[in-house]
Amino acid sequence: MKEFLTSLLVGIKEKEISNEDKEILRNLLNLGAVSSHKDRFYLNNGYVCGKLDISQNATGFIMPFDKRFKQDIIVENKNLNNSHLGDIVLAKLLPLKKKRQSAKIVMSLKLANETSVVYTKRFGAAILGVNLKTGLSTILKATQKSLKMLPLGTLLKINNLNNEIVEVLGNLEDPLSDEKISLAIYNKNDKFSEACELEAKAFGDEVDASMYPSRVDLRNLDFCTIDPVDAKDFDDAIYFDEKKREIYVAIADVSEYVTAYSAIDSEAKKRGFSIYFPHISVPMLPRALSENICSLKPDVPRLAFCFKISLDANNEVKKEELFEAIILSKRRFNYDEIDEILEGKRECEISWIKPLFKLTTKLRKKRLLHAFDFRTKELRMSLDEEGQISQTRFESDSDSHRLVEDCMLLANKAAAKLITKGVFRNHASPDFKKIDTLLEDLQLLGLDFTYESDLANLIRKIQIKADELGNREEIDKLIIKSQKKAEYSSENLGHFGLGFDRYTHFTSPIRRYSDLILHRLLKAKILKDEKLYNFLLLNIQSTCATLSELEREADKVAYDFMDRKFARWAAANIGKEVRCYVSENQNVLVAKLDDHFVGARIFITGYSANLLQKLVVKITETDIASAKIFAKVVRKIDV
Repeated sequence: MKEFLTSLLVGIKEKEISNEDKEILRNLLNLGAVSSHKDRFYLNNGYVCGKLDISQNATGFIMPFDKRFKQDIIVENKNLNNSHLGDIVLAKLLPLKKKRQSAKIVMSLKLANETSVVYTKRFGAAILGVNLKTGLSTILKATQKSLKMLPLGTLLKINNLNNEIVEVLGNLEDPLSDEKISLAIYNKNDKFSEACELEAKAFGDEVDASMYPSRVDLRNLDFCTIDPVDAKDFDDAIYFDEKKREIYVAIADVSEYVTAYSAIDSEAKKRGFSIYFPHISVPMLPRALSENICSLKPDVPRLAFCFKISLDANNEVKKEELFEAIILSKRRFNYDEIDEILEGKRECEISWIKPLFKLTTKLRKKRLLHAFDFRTKELRMSLDEEGQISQTRFESDSDSHRLVEDCMLLANKAAAKLITKGVFRNHASPDFKKIDTLLEDLQLLGLDFTYESDLANLIRKIQIKADELGNREEIDKLIIKSQKKAEYSSENLGHFGLGFDRYTHFTSPIRRYSDLILHRLLKAKILKDEKLYNFLLLNIQSTCATLSELEREADKVAYDFMDRKFARWAAANIGKEVRCYVSENQNVLVAKLDDHFVGARIFITGYSANLLQKLVVKITETDIASAKIFAKVVRKIDV
């Protein structure tokens, strides 16, 4: 939608407008916000479109799509017109009385969410709903009598159009409600429709190889999967022919089961990605597919879309072949088991694992001459039966992770070569302003660097210095923060972080819709079916933009859940002193917990400190609804 609304600023022809956007166009024409001139539609002067933000004091701010506006546009509470945080809105500009432009919202063109989550709270004699995201109170479409029958703190999902109660989710005081809260806040669903479930179960549990005579039969090869210990959706399997120097990357052939515009496809497109909580996953596809017939489970035949990548004696790719196959995984490994094999602590019946690691180590070394090696850690959390935190830890990439990653990069890179338009994974280079801020932050930490036009070389110099000082992981976090986010696009723009001219996502169609689209495009390419290929490309840029948004949302859901668990822990530890380090110091001081538990975000008021400064703070307050922890500084920790 953003692409369409931006196009109205310069004019767009009707034939260039998607069916979905034509409905928006009709609304804009009826409101007099758009006019037609010489077969093109234009947004009229005095109107603006953008994304709405709402502050804690209920003032709105429109982030305009028109780049001529250098500041956000203010919307007073009385002019919000029942619009909600994150909505894409049409607004009419008001006469300029102050230096800052203001506007009145005419309508929400696209709701950020169809529903909101509120909890019941007493205000005087009345029971109102308080929005968990904004903290704003709302009059609910229900009788006061019925609301007073509910315990205070009851969590309700409400319709954003009329504030009608859609669902009772639980109670704010109940830790077991957190999963429902995090999903509902971002309008995510953990249930599939009956149509989706029936469609998924219709494929059964087994693959009959005799039904696929045209597929390449690779069941005799010793494929294996390598995944986290608790994984159930096995997207990828690997095999290495050491003698022929051929790496096989076999990916679950989801497109064989999920056809375009089917019930499952529509739901998968809406979800975009699987969501992973510490205790459970919310899959993109029904579990009958994601954890069964599509999953490359061991000792059973499975359909795969496979790359065979041949390397020469200098480890250069000399040939890449893509074909539909049938495989039979011989072993399901977890990462720890592979690490033990590589360290010589464990025997292995799969003979090619160590030789493949030796090869991928060489490939990685060569690749990192033009890319970056960020030493990041992923926060892991364990919960007890009552839904409270029992353990947290940071997990670093190990040799097993690197082995799998380099094989997947080969396949993703090979897939990107086969399309000129479709689904690319782009990562733009950082802009000057962010790099300048990074250099200022580094200077405060004793790392003095000047700007270079060759950003890749500059970043590598910073990392070398950080290695010498022994704070590489912390510095890598700052470098990552200065970079732009990777995004999906129908056009190739290259991947700065990986150092690739072309890149896409091919290897995870069970959990990423982007990969599923790509598989369909590649199959159309193999069949030389240009008509099908072009049909699959309809509205592809809009789909890519939506996928980028859905990816960020999936991450936010997972982070929100962990924030809620940390907030509950903090609520039981008011007055406790804990160690942490400063992770943000721009507008507000935020520290990361670095004690018995690690990773919680702690908001500190009335204090200033440099990034990475270690502190001891006392927990003073926690807000379960917003999942925030507040603390005051007890003392600095000198290193």
